[in-house]
Amino acid sequence: MNATQIEPTAALAELKEKKPDSVTIVCLSGDLDKAMAAFIIATGAAAMDMKVTMFFTFWGLNIIRKQDTTSSAKDWMRKAFGWINKGGTENLPLSRFHFGGLGTMMMKKVMKNNRMPGIPELLETAQDLGVQMIACTTTLGMMGISKDTLIDGVDQLAGVSTYLAEAKKGSVNLFI
Repeated sequence: MNATQIEPTAALAELKEKKPDSVTIVCLSGDLDKAMAAFIIATGAAAMDMKVTMFFTFWGLNIIRKQDTTSSAKDWMRKAFGWINKGGTENLPLSRFHFGGLGTMMMKKVMKNNRMPGIPELLETAQDLGVQMIACTTTLGMMGISKDTLIDGVDQLAGVSTYLAEAKKGSVNLFI
């Protein structure tokens, strides 16, 4: 082997050294169960001293909106989005078996009976652990959601290039 060739194991070790322990999570879904998965992973990674960035877009923005906020848009279509997608962690439906809210109510009861934290507690824990939360500016504008309807603790309003820059540096990238 000459000096310009690197053994595969040495190259992998070098890559691992260069890549920091960080996690990026795109939260596209506003479903309760998917939001739970995203926050459980985020808080677990942050507890392991990993840098965690959560990027909220489309229906995932409902997770970081204040309770029962609607769109401030003037046109009827974006107003309709706001009416259908009331903000707040208490309004998130299940992705399956929602049954007009009955399934969600049952899931929350099972979680409470088993001492599992809900989304509000997981979100607070994530913030306490330093998880960075970014709201997608493109989707905010498209859906007529204003900054003042977002919860306190959203670190940044940014576009996809900010997310991609974080993801490029990351060792784990998830889309939920």
